[in-house]
Amino acid sequence: MVRVAIDAMGGDHAPGEIVTGAVAALTTLKDMQITFVGREKEIRSVLKNRDYPRDRVGINHAEEVIQADDDPGLSIRRKKESSMVKALQLVRSGEADAFLSAGNTGALMSGGLLFLGRIKGISRPALLTPMPGFHGKPVLFLDVGANMDARPGQLLQYAYMGRIYAQQILDCQEPRVALLNVGVEANKGNNQVRKAYNLFQEHLPGFCGNIEGTDAFFNAADVVVCDGFVGNIFLKSAEGLSRTILGFFRQEIGKKFRYKLGAALLQPVFQKLRYEIDDSGYGGAPLLGVNGLCIKCHGSSRARSIEQALLKQAHPFVCKNVTGKFQAALEELSGELDEINGGENDQAL
Repeated sequence: MVRVAIDAMGGDHAPGEIVTGAVAALTTLKDMQITFVGREKEIRSVLKNRDYPRDRVGINHAEEVIQADDDPGLSIRRKKESSMVKALQLVRSGEADAFLSAGNTGALMSGGLLFLGRIKGISRPALLTPMPGFHGKPVLFLDVGANMDARPGQLLQYAYMGRIYAQQILDCQEPRVALLNVGVEANKGNNQVRKAYNLFQEHLPGFCGNIEGTDAFFNAADVVVCDGFVGNIFLKSAEGLSRTILGFFRQEIGKKFRYKLGAALLQPVFQKLRYEIDDSGYGGAPLLGVNGLCIKCHGSSRARSIEQALLKQAHPFVCKNVTGKFQAALEELSGELDEINGGENDQAL
């Protein structure tokens, strides 16, 4: 049984969309158990008159909520009765296998480190997100916002975790790993990326060189590595562009009858495009590198995003013991990685 603790109060549409999405996932997954953590009265109000497997749903009352504008470090330490903190504590105590939240990103990352700790061999965790690949499977990007700065050796750690994730979750047995850069040549980029290129060449199986943003969605690589500053800008730019394109089509098609007629004929194409660029398809971004599974969903997540995060991320991640595979792979490389990173051991995000 896969046991997931869900922060039912995190996000713009909590608890309604959070609870609805999780219950939908339970109808598909018969070996999943969910504990909603949050204000019990509000959670029960959403569950009222719904058909769901009551033997696989629990509620853990938490009165406090970490808000989106709360200071991440302070709130995770001071709001001990918050839904996020109590859900993370369930994972730390072994009462849950995974944690999911659409709440404060900084608090989730701070809490993941504070309550779960890091995998040996990882100095800083990274957020991973699947992005659409129009010539095949999704493309994995990391880091997309956990750490604004990363040393070359930390980028190598991200690459190893991304590679294992691709093998286990996407069933990609020989993942091609690339560095996101301003050009494909080995001498392009800033000092950080040029040093990382040399490390990847020497230590990383499947390294296929640099990749430009223009090629990122066309499956030139299976895993794309960058620091959180670059990755977050890339992610939000891509999300904004996709929404703008869809909005433009909707606006323009409604202006003239012949546009509507053409749109009716092209409806299957538009539906496929919408499906491909829908950022709710995988639901959330796992925080890789902590000793347990933390999934961060977008603050504006609706029910489908929560459902997909459970179906496509939490369930296979736990069933395949991906955290254990990270640990095993990195233990073999721990000496090399320590030497690469100068023996430093970062304690904070």
